[in-house]
Amino acid sequence: VTSGRDTTGCWDKFLPLALLLPTVRVSAQLIGSPLDCKTCVCASNIVSCSKMNLTNVPTTLPQYTAVLDLSFNTITKLRAEWTTKTLSRLHSLLLSHNGLTFLSSEAFAYVTKLRYLDLSSNGLRQLDELIFEPLEHLEVLLLYSNRISQIDRTAFSGLVSLQRLYLSQNQISRFPLELVKERSRLETLRLLDVSSNRIKALPLYELQALPAWIKNGLYFHNNPLTCSCEVHDMVARWYLKGLSSATDFKGNHTCVLPGQQKEKMVIMDLDKVYLNCSEVKMMDKETYLEQFLLLDCDTREKDMMKSWALPGNIPLSPAHKTALMRPDGSLQIGPLKAEDSGVYTCYATSDSFNETLYVSVMVINSTKSGGLENLKTAYTTLVACLVSLVMVLIYLYLTPCRCACCPGQGLNKSDPRDSLHSSTVSITQTHEEMGQERVEGGVFAYRHVAFLQPKDQLEQNGRLNPIGEEDEEWQGDSRERRRSDAESVSSVCSDTPMVV
Repeated sequence: VTSGRDTTGCWDKFLPLALLLPTVRVSAQLIGSPLDCKTCVCASNIVSCSKMNLTNVPTTLPQYTAVLDLSFNTITKLRAEWTTKTLSRLHSLLLSHNGLTFLSSEAFAYVTKLRYLDLSSNGLRQLDELIFEPLEHLEVLLLYSNRISQIDRTAFSGLVSLQRLYLSQNQISRFPLELVKERSRLETLRLLDVSSNRIKALPLYELQALPAWIKNGLYFHNNPLTCSCEVHDMVARWYLKGLSSATDFKGNHTCVLPGQQKEKMVIMDLDKVYLNCSEVKMMDKETYLEQFLLLDCDTREKDMMKSWALPGNIPLSPAHKTALMRPDGSLQIGPLKAEDSGVYTCYATSDSFNETLYVSVMVINSTKSGGLENLKTAYTTLVACLVSLVMVLIYLYLTPCRCACCPGQGLNKSDPRDSLHSSTVSITQTHEEMGQERVEGGVFAYRHVAFLQPKDQLEQNGRLNPIGEEDEEWQGDSRERRRSDAESVSSVCSDTPMVV
């Protein structure tokens, strides 16, 4: 009995310990074993445990650790308790090729000084909201070669120092415009790589409006973009601009042709076949007289020293009243004159990079409203020409009156008094007294007279009549003909005699 009691007492003592054994095993699996510098490499402030078949991050990491390399292991989850001490000197954490599928929302609470984080070649499927918020000093984030298909719009919020973000070779279907858009973009971001994903459409208008130093680092090649002339126009402009994102991967910028076969085609070839897109030209600006024009020095790097040269390679100086360089490096010119046309040159320099930009400006020799005024003038001239043409037609075809009621309509056209002389000869005194002459049928014939002159006028038909005699009349072949000077048979508008 005594032995039984003793046995029972022993079980009572060891039972709690036995129940704790699974917990200790689980905790060891979750937390990991202490750091062993015999298996890992501990060199000064660098700890490298690469390719050690670790399933968890080692514990008891030195507080002076600056670089921690845990790549090529089997760590599938990065929990909040992977380190319980603040590693204030840790600036580089490498976790690539581990098969990571889970990131705790507090995984980076104790490593806020990180500047380089490598999570590439894992199995991450989504990035939750504010997941990287504690990493305000992070500059490089590698997330390529995962299975990421969902990214919360606030996932990268708080990364105020981020310069390079690699998201290639994932399953992303939406371009993360909020990272580069003017109001919400990360101020220090220089490179965004979303190549080799599932993006079918790009926000073309917003991307074209971005500064060149941002577009220079936007990589989106090897995506199933739908072929269009708008896509070709954007890529071609980036290529002509010399942006690295277009020139470095010219052959990898492809699109998918409409149809069931889903055939791929190089975007830069869309102007040659299939869509026959128009050729893209760069940096040409047209404006009018008296207008103001703003020329951007859109460089491929940010915060470069900029200077301008006017047409003729004349350096810009305060003496030029019509050209002013603004604080952002752009050049304002105006009010424009015709001689302001030409090539304006922007020189941009930095410690490691120099760039020269050329802007060709053509000033149209008219005001902006001049085109409308010219159109009105042309319209008025056309109307005047039409009215003149109508008047000429009326004069030719509607006069003299040809109706039966018109005076003189019954005259015989062979009447000698209705000849050429009837409109040119001067009226004699006898004709003035008679006023009218009676012809056959009792009808009075009205003579058409160009000028009515008195008998004593010595000038006739533009010629001087030295004799001053009356015209003689004679008859022959039943026709009456008026005889005058040899000069009187000539035309009123001609000095050359006409012999009949």
